[in-house]
Amino acid sequence: MNQPAIAPALRPEEAQETHTLSVLVDNEPGVLARVIGLFSGRGYNIDSLTVSETEHERGLSRITIVTTGTPMVIEQIKHQLFRIVPVHRVSDLTADQRDAIERELALVKVAGSGDQRVEALRLAQAFDAQTIDATLESFIFEITGATSDINRFVSLMSRIGLVEVSRTGIAAISRGAEAT
Repeated sequence: MNQPAIAPALRPEEAQETHTLSVLVDNEPGVLARVIGLFSGRGYNIDSLTVSETEHERGLSRITIVTTGTPMVIEQIKHQLFRIVPVHRVSDLTADQRDAIERELALVKVAGSGDQRVEALRLAQAFDAQTIDATLESFIFEITGATSDINRFVSLMSRIGLVEVSRTGIAAISRGAEAT
């Protein structure tokens, strides 16, 4: 009888890590496609992606990318990002000695009646979620916070009558007076 192949264990230095990268780029057509192409071309995954113009006068945008990989893969990603011409700065907010502030926004639709509605409102209040729409059959809540808090909120709402979730992805910035 054939034994199934056992995947080799990762050495400690090859353990998967999640990193938040802040990439300052020129705000021009095609830049985001080039950054995304770097990930897809090398088989790297993007867990979260947000982009917005941050310095209108200088024509700069910030791309915040959350990705997972071994330390070697994370280093490769950072080095490859630097090689893309319109990239001005790449900061690894996870690896920096300063703590980074990370927040996410989610819209959460919950359906239910009777006790389910009361429980949904009670949980929303406990998580400081705002009710932004209410009908006789459903609520839409807006919640902002750490990803782990939003995950807990969504998990609890799934037991009540979760219908749909829309998330923005992580926005992050480092603490301190220096720019990242």
